[in-house]
Amino acid sequence: MTAPERSLSVSGFSARLDESRGTPGSWTLVVDGTPQSHVDLNDPEYLSFEYVRRIGHAVDLVAPAGSPITALHLGAGAFTLPRYVAATRPSSRQQVIEIESDLVDLVRETLPLPRGAQIRVRHGDAREVLGKLPAGLLGTVDLVIVDIFSGARTPAHVTSAEFYALLAPLLSPTGIVAVNVADGAGLAFARGQAATLAHVFGHVALAADTSMLKGRRFGNVVMYASNSPLPFDGLPRLLASDPAPAKLVSGRELASFIAGAPLVTDATAIPSPPPARSVFLSKP
Repeated sequence: MTAPERSLSVSGFSARLDESRGTPGSWTLVVDGTPQSHVDLNDPEYLSFEYVRRIGHAVDLVAPAGSPITALHLGAGAFTLPRYVAATRPSSRQQVIEIESDLVDLVRETLPLPRGAQIRVRHGDAREVLGKLPAGLLGTVDLVIVDIFSGARTPAHVTSAEFYALLAPLLSPTGIVAVNVADGAGLAFARGQAATLAHVFGHVALAADTSMLKGRRFGNVVMYASNSPLPFDGLPRLLASDPAPAKLVSGRELASFIAGAPLVTDATAIPSPPPARSVFLSKP
């Protein structure tokens, strides 16, 4: 079963939801030909995409298991991670910011959110809406997830030091920012993002598979940042045991990774690099 395609009014891209032929209830959101999210309605704790699993580990480690958190999601996709938080941390308070209202409507009509989940959707550009969030959120957010894409690229204005500085006051004392960064050969964009996060936050780490870290292919690097030491003693084991194993880069290794990378500011920010179309193979 395939949901009707819908044109997104802001970007002009086409979005559709494809259900797996072999796994009823398993859906993939495809925007402008790019697979963006996967949801299993029968098992919201299952995270299919590699980078989403790596963000999911931050969800698991940011607070004691099962305890509710306050989460802010910049970019909705198919609400994969809000569903995961609701399933693994009942009674969590969640805010989702998404610029494409048509996308939110398509997802909610086809893949309804779990009943009782405290998920508030705010419509608009993430950076603009950040300035309009309730003052009561300041200093209370345990996890900010930045997964903002227009098609296959992250817009420039949500990659700068000025943008990340808007997130810092929202965090609780032990709060974490998790950022999905897409990059390819050389990792120049990813190095700049890591350097910029390290400029804003006192503690930064990243996770990626070794072929990505060697700049051999296009893919995703998940970055973590906090004003406090990251609670990641168990993360290397979790990353190594994933279906697609990854490595945690922190400390001196991270310093080496970002050495010489320029700070990204509003004046110098550029969108993330476009992938080759062959990177994404979507099968309905």
